[in-house]
Amino acid sequence: MPSFASYYSSGRLSQHLLLLAAVAGVVGLLAARALVALAPVVGTVAALASPHLRHGLHHYYRNRPALCAAVWVAFLLLSSLYTSEWQVWRHEVFRSLPWLAVPLAFTVAVPLTGRQRLGVGSLFVLGTATVGLATLGRYLLHPAEANEAIRIGQNMQAVTRIFHVPFGVMLALAFFGGLTLRRAALAGPVLHGALLAAAMAAFITLHVLAYRTGLLVLYAGLLAYGLWLLSRRHALLGLGLLLAVGLTPWLAYRALPSVRQRVGTTVWDVQQFTQGHDINDYSLARRLAAVETAWQVGRQHWLLGVGPADTHAAMQAQYSWHNYGLRPANRVEVHNQYLEALMGGGIVGLGLWLAILFGPLFRRAGWRNPALLFFIVVQATVMLVADMLSLQIGLNLFIFGYGFLAVAQERRFSISNEQ
Repeated sequence: MPSFASYYSSGRLSQHLLLLAAVAGVVGLLAARALVALAPVVGTVAALASPHLRHGLHHYYRNRPALCAAVWVAFLLLSSLYTSEWQVWRHEVFRSLPWLAVPLAFTVAVPLTGRQRLGVGSLFVLGTATVGLATLGRYLLHPAEANEAIRIGQNMQAVTRIFHVPFGVMLALAFFGGLTLRRAALAGPVLHGALLAAAMAAFITLHVLAYRTGLLVLYAGLLAYGLWLLSRRHALLGLGLLLAVGLTPWLAYRALPSVRQRVGTTVWDVQQFTQGHDINDYSLARRLAAVETAWQVGRQHWLLGVGPADTHAAMQAQYSWHNYGLRPANRVEVHNQYLEALMGGGIVGLGLWLAILFGPLFRRAGWRNPALLFFIVVQATVMLVADMLSLQIGLNLFIFGYGFLAVAQERRFSISNEQ
């Protein structure tokens, strides 16, 4: 009992539980989905196990990213006043609990040490690269068959059965994470080399497997970094990176059959929509029809939206007015998180979502944290073409990254101001 009391009072119990929650979150994203559900629970226990619980709650109430996440849940609760899809609403409330648990863990629990944060980040980078290489190996076993699937718009699923959109985002984040973490003072020569190799593996995997969404966010991040270098007056480095951003896709198109197949499929897909052809068998064309449909719903309910739980019903009702010749089974949801927020919450909900996403960058420390900057650029870009929060893995990926990077950084900023 005395040893446990010492373990608790020193804060190591809370810190180790937070570390366990972070590791479980990473492993759950990569392979074991059940651990993703358990991680917020462990994080909440870590917060309650803090010997400085009252002081930690003080930090929580002053943490802007954490409070924005809490307001997001509060808005969902308030939408009960005008929702009509009660079963969906109850499910959405349950799914939204990590918005409260994860920020609470990273503000109230004893914070991770620098070495522990490096370990968690490295686990994500190395684990994602390993899954990517294993998936790439499966592609290389039957390249002709895989290229034919790409030609008709299909994507190779990760070996751990991660959907291709979030997996592409994870590979892009692993690339940027590997390049930033290898510069950490605590990273020794072995870890430095492993992180660099993992970043290159993620880069190659994205190009060979031609994940359209993953490549989009990868080059958006590289473009943002090039512009940032120019703003910092690193003209040679910035111009060199921008040149590479323009040249690399062309080289990939020339060298990789999978990329040529993906580009050809994409152009043909868009033409089916713009030329008014039958789009029932074309994924991207159906998404464009969904964007127009969602925009009409948002215009009709511009202030508070139809309610986050009612967006599906509102989309289907709008399709009944203009269906683009789509059969009911092919009337897809909007693949745009901003339009999803506009439909569900109107300009109020969209404004709240933009505050969550871009708010951390209004702190000077946000611009100085490359990991956070890349995370926000990648997430902001992918949400133009995917409603990531509608996918459970996409929701978990964002919340865990947001807590680990944005919420934890705000806490460090608050503590440094007190000192």
